[in-house]
Amino acid sequence: LASVEANLQPNKIYYTSTDGKIVTPYRTTAFGGANIISNTYEDNQGIITFDAPVTEIGAGAFHGCSSLTSITIPDSVTKIGSHAFEHCSSLTSVTIPDSVTEIGSGTFNSCSSLTSVTIPDSVTKIEGNAFRNCSSLTSVTIPDSVTTIGDYAFAFCSSLKSVYLASTTPPTLG
Repeated sequence: LASVEANLQPNKIYYTSTDGKIVTPYRTTAFGGANIISNTYEDNQGIITFDAPVTEIGAGAFHGCSSLTSITIPDSVTKIGSHAFEHCSSLTSVTIPDSVTEIGSGTFNSCSSLTSVTIPDSVTKIEGNAFRNCSSLTSVTIPDSVTTIGDYAFAFCSSLKSVYLASTTPPTLG
């Protein structure tokens, strides 16, 4: 996805899948008022195109999309809603842009293949259960911009070996 990142457009989401096929969002209306106009997959790259800039990945948007392996979210997104990627069991990589300020409740709950995550400096709040049951998650970097981490945000992350807190002032827990 490195070549994709240089060409990000606010009305496109880029992704890959385990089977090289189209991944259909669970909730096609969960993108901040932007409507899907096409969803294609070729040359090992999926592209969902919208009729307007995507401003959020709303509640349950990709819930249970088990073939989703990676996703690049455009810079126009400011919020990743609750349970947006819950039970995406093959998701190994997610690029969270610097525009995101909030990671909702249960956003990555039970993403059992997710191994590491870097939370951008723009995020101020990680809601409860955000990364719960991410059994392959081994490391997390939390910037000093995060002021609140909700209950059980990293519960049952059985492989979690390191959490890097960039701030000298710890965030409020719970």
